[in-house]
Amino acid sequence: MSKPDDSAKTDGRRAFLKNVAVVGAATGLSGVVGETLAQAAGTATPTTPASKPATPATIALNKQYADFLSFSDGQDFEDAKRGLIATLPEPVIIKGPGDIPAWNLEQFAFVNGGPENNAPPTVNPSLWRNAKLNMNHGLFMVVDGIWQVRGYDLSVMSIIRGDQGYIVVDPFITTEVASTVWTQLVIPHLGDKPITHVIYTHSHVDHYGGVRGIVSDDDLKSGKVKIVAPAGFTEAAVGENIIAGNAMGRRASYMYGSLLPRSPTGIVDGGLGKTTSVGTITMAVPSMFAEKTGQKMTLDGVEIVVLMAPESEAPSEFMFYLPKFKAFCAAEDATHTLHNLYTLRGAKVRDALLWSKYLQTSLDMFGDDTQVIFASHYWPTWGNDRVVAFLGAQRDMYRYMHDQVLRMANQGMTPLEIGEAIRLPDSLAKHWYCRSYYGTVYHDAVAQYNLRLGFFDGVPAHLHALPPTESGKRYVEFMGGSAAVLSKAHEYYSKGEYRWVAEVVNHVVFAEPQNTAAKQLLADAYEQLGYQSEAASWRNFYLTGAMELRNGVKELPAAQPQSPDTIQAMPLDMFLDYLGIRLNGDRAAGKTALFNLVLTDTKENYVLGVENSALHYSRNTSSKTADATVTMTRADLNNIMMGKTNMQKLVMAGNAKIDGNSQTLGEFVSWLDTFSFWFNIVTP
Repeated sequence: MSKPDDSAKTDGRRAFLKNVAVVGAATGLSGVVGETLAQAAGTATPTTPASKPATPATIALNKQYADFLSFSDGQDFEDAKRGLIATLPEPVIIKGPGDIPAWNLEQFAFVNGGPENNAPPTVNPSLWRNAKLNMNHGLFMVVDGIWQVRGYDLSVMSIIRGDQGYIVVDPFITTEVASTVWTQLVIPHLGDKPITHVIYTHSHVDHYGGVRGIVSDDDLKSGKVKIVAPAGFTEAAVGENIIAGNAMGRRASYMYGSLLPRSPTGIVDGGLGKTTSVGTITMAVPSMFAEKTGQKMTLDGVEIVVLMAPESEAPSEFMFYLPKFKAFCAAEDATHTLHNLYTLRGAKVRDALLWSKYLQTSLDMFGDDTQVIFASHYWPTWGNDRVVAFLGAQRDMYRYMHDQVLRMANQGMTPLEIGEAIRLPDSLAKHWYCRSYYGTVYHDAVAQYNLRLGFFDGVPAHLHALPPTESGKRYVEFMGGSAAVLSKAHEYYSKGEYRWVAEVVNHVVFAEPQNTAAKQLLADAYEQLGYQSEAASWRNFYLTGAMELRNGVKELPAAQPQSPDTIQAMPLDMFLDYLGIRLNGDRAAGKTALFNLVLTDTKENYVLGVENSALHYSRNTSSKTADATVTMTRADLNNIMMGKTNMQKLVMAGNAKIDGNSQTLGEFVSWLDTFSFWFNIVTP
């Protein structure tokens, strides 16, 4: 390779310096999304769509839920209020970053009432009941020595009394909520004692993000506060959302309804809790790990018995029993809903068979002795008979989902046929805690097919189907043109067949994205489907889709969601893997590049290369034939990823050095895509 002249060096270095900040910043986008919405959407001012009323068909369908389910059963309402000690003052608004509240329960004040069915016609009555239950908030006693704080985030924070202080379980999503709850509820009503341990039950952000709101860096560094988590936690917490994070974050804005108005025609609930808090997300790296089922750990004089549950609701998860209190913490594997076996924001499919086996193990190990079960969402269940019945029903629900799907698949049924046919037996479906508020029977069933058999249903016509725009054009042509399609679709809309209307009119929208009449009709169909949905996740998806069809995609100001703790905990391999995701194969076609990356503080040496439009790297080595060598600290690389500096500033300050062919470095970064958060979903 010939040696470039000075001007080429300068141009290449400028291109590299300009783009490397983008490389870093992009990696942080989704590392903090987890089960929460992307803050880019969460900080936006909701746009109010031109909502329409529920149709007679929607009212009739929702009445079927009202007739099937026992709304006179008030047990959940008693349990959700049981043990209340104190609440935050009304209106319940927790101060957040800038002008955006971290938590605002007041915006859901329209949701009220008791167990009776008084749902608005635009809300499924079962979901309305769940939304009312999730309005309960405050500090609650579970048993003497265990408390919970509920109603101030999607998740629940639990507190266990130890010999010297408190053991905290799952400290919410944001520091603003965790700090406010601790100073205004826990300390005044339970006493100002030190926190000795914080337990993360699993690797989703709503169970660890608020940790630095209640513990200090000094206490963490000194070991005064120890962080306890399941094995594999850090890698799972940092990594689950990185690779597909931009798409996952955008879809999360649909799933959690963050763009919707808070109203009977908008978001009414999150399915696992009211909604998600918005603010500062942190992570303290664990210092103690639960590693195997049956393991006993003593935390501040309190013994816990571990039940590992990896690859159930989260890649890294555990449950535990507290013999002293005869209490079982089910993490997120047994809550008051059918959970996601596939989350609509996007993630790996979860294994219902494993999930059910973990719950069977909980009964085998602790079923005879447990007097109360509490979890990371919702309220506890008291009394051994009720606990055993609850765990048994949850166990059977997930086992049924797995086994019946595979039974039907082995008879030759396709995933969509299975999803349409499968129903929980009444012995499960009539339990409120087996209802579809977050997961649904339909999409969980399809997920289990995908888990075992993959995306292909075996029908050759589906093996290489046309993409939506091309198939849409041909469908519309076959059906006589868009005017004919819309005319027929209006007839089906008047009959209440909204699923069919959505299917056919979606072809028109993808064939003719500027067809306003088609977008309006599709929005109307989505809206009625949202009003009918028992699952908050489905409702929010449908209603957000309707809103964006009517109003377009609004590229709203987006907060920077990357968490310093997450960036610092990210393995360098993960950062480089994300660069591989960003590599545009067409732009890199026929080109090669090879670089050394030297991190002086962590003593890491990497060789990073591009060949055949693919990125590769090796650790603990260097190449004498590299085009260039970049020398810097991991700390400075972290600062680039967090947007605190850029390569140009570091080079000018003498804190980073680039040796070799800077032009090739510039070419390399020009091959990398930058992802836009606000990509289209309901239109091409």
